Amino acid sequence: MSLPAETVQLLQRISTATITTVLLKKGLRNVWMRGTRPLRPGQKRLVGPAFTLRFVPAREDLATPESWSKPISTRTAIEAMPEGCIAVVDAMGITDAGIFGDILCMRMAKRGVTALVTDGVMRDVEGVLGTGLPVWCDGAAAPPSVAGLTFVNWGEPIGCGGVAVFPDDIIVADEDGAVVIPQAFLPLILEQGEEQERVEAWIVNEVQQGAPLPGLYPMSADTKARYEAWKKTQK
Repeated sequence: MSLPAETVQLLQRISTATITTVLLKKGLRNVWMRGTRPLRPGQKRLVGPAFTLRFVPAREDLATPESWSKPISTRTAIEAMPEGCIAVVDAMGITDAGIFGDILCMRMAKRGVTALVTDGVMRDVEGVLGTGLPVWCDGAAAPPSVAGLTFVNWGEPIGCGGVAVFPDDIIVADEDGAVVIPQAFLPLILEQGEEQERVEAWIVNEVQQGAPLPGLYPMSADTKARYEAWKKTQK
């Protein structure tokens, strides 16, 4: 699955905070992936369809350096990643074994992968930053993945940071972390996301002008009328 350029551009204008608010109003409370922080401060907001990868706890007969050459491996999975995707990796929140390092991240960058999101950690951080691949993760560790994890598959439903992620769900990641938009809810976000951003920007301006919060946030009927009147002047 690839996203139309106009969809990506619109989502890049909608913060993860706004997305969680819009989805919360529809009953979706668990869409923010815990432990997903930008490895590089100031990383711009990125958008893409999820390409999922899954680790399970290390088992000594499977989690070996030799496993890296097997048909089911992180190396093979990377070669299956389509341009523009966001790789979402279920590392079960394990933070003492780095799932990827600079070599694998460089290959992902060369394949046009938009970003990597994981509830695990990275290794070779200086090198990873040098690849230019944007990464959201839970920190860094020197040991390789097989010290604590066994890679089992890609392209299947996973749990990342306590959130269910299905292949081709839409991922948005910014300074607040990474969130998932289920495919069925993408039209809702495209319809309501920008308006929510506009409302909150107007409220921030009202607060800057000294307005009290009661009746402003959330809006009373009178405040909504003032907002709608203001919005008409912006067209």
